[in-house]
Amino acid sequence: MTGLNLVGWIILVPILGSVVVFKEKYSTVASATITLILVLALKPFLPIVSQFYVSNLTWYFLVMVAGIYLLSSIYSLFYVERRGAQERNYYYFLNLFAASMLFTLSINNLGLMWVGLEATTISSVLLVTFEGSSTALEAGWRYLLLVSSGVTFAFISIILFYFGLHTLTISEVLYPHFSPLFSLASAIALLGFGTKAGVFPVNTWLPDAHSEAPSPVSALFSGVLLPVSIYILHTIFIIAPLPVLYSWLATISILISSIMMASQRYYKRLFAYSTIENMNFALLGVAVNSLTGLVILLVTHAFAKAGAFYASGSLLKSQGTKEINEHGLYGSPLLASSLLLSSLAVTGAPPFGNFIGEFLILSSVLKQGLFPQFWIVIISLIISFVSVNYHVSRMIFKGKPSQERYEALSIIAIISALISLIVGVVGVVLL
Repeated sequence: MTGLNLVGWIILVPILGSVVVFKEKYSTVASATITLILVLALKPFLPIVSQFYVSNLTWYFLVMVAGIYLLSSIYSLFYVERRGAQERNYYYFLNLFAASMLFTLSINNLGLMWVGLEATTISSVLLVTFEGSSTALEAGWRYLLLVSSGVTFAFISIILFYFGLHTLTISEVLYPHFSPLFSLASAIALLGFGTKAGVFPVNTWLPDAHSEAPSPVSALFSGVLLPVSIYILHTIFIIAPLPVLYSWLATISILISSIMMASQRYYKRLFAYSTIENMNFALLGVAVNSLTGLVILLVTHAFAKAGAFYASGSLLKSQGTKEINEHGLYGSPLLASSLLLSSLAVTGAPPFGNFIGEFLILSSVLKQGLFPQFWIVIISLIISFVSVNYHVSRMIFKGKPSQERYEALSIIAIISALISLIVGVVGVVLL
């Protein structure tokens, strides 16, 4: 089998998982497993340049999507309690969500990349509203409204790029272009695609959607949907670099998200703001061309943040509340461990991979003389580290001990968080 055929199957397999009209939850797990195997098998064939464009960088993003898709599929077996048509729809949209992201990463055309990202909106908004509560419906509507508006701006940027390049084939234009037209297109793209990447001020949908979506869907949102948008912005940045705008907008977004974490009352919203911080740290990595730091940060964040939301799902089912409170989770060792590991990972505690990625990106920031951005980010990191770990410590170590009730969910959360730790340890050894 050729590399081109492998990419086609990687996109097609999740869709085939939705064709099955019975036992759809098991077909989804099977599809996710096959997808991850195909992605890993793709590595020797890189780079692929044809209808698809898959570089070594792209491959890491594909691994992220396939890995979290598999973990969320397995997690959903124990988490989703609805039956009948609602359960079928959940797994169908989960498969389509994954297929849309894989298509967006692989296609060798900016216009079709935009189409793929828009397709993620269609499937993901239905997953956000899966619980059917009034707050979930409101969050889904806000998500649809804001993201659709952002994608409209993204479409305008695609038109401007086509006007200047006369083609949208990525492999043909993947080098810097300098002109007022390209600068305008890049700035509009940052606003448009930044809506899905969590860039301030167009990220207000994110805490609402993350807090109301089912936990395995929140894991896909934070772990891989936002990095897919960062991947698009990275591609656009190569074509039309605007380092000053990208670096300052990323820095401001990091600062605001860290301040918001300090005052949160709900743990899923807390982790959502943490995602905003990490994604804009990755955007800062794009601005200073720290590719190694970018990859390490995004890969480790994907599994660490998925672990945080998996642990949140277990906590929600056990306690029946989304509030940060004195839950006494030390009485539930698996849940407490998964939540603590995930929190340390996403806040960049060594030796987790987030620390390595952030260190490399900040080193590049200093090398390029961006001292104001450096110090603002350092202060923001301190605020976010203290805020997240204070809230999590309070939930774990204070209150009457609670009994472990959903061990399978907590085990999946621990596995996801440990992947982040392993990546960090391996990164230290290799670097």
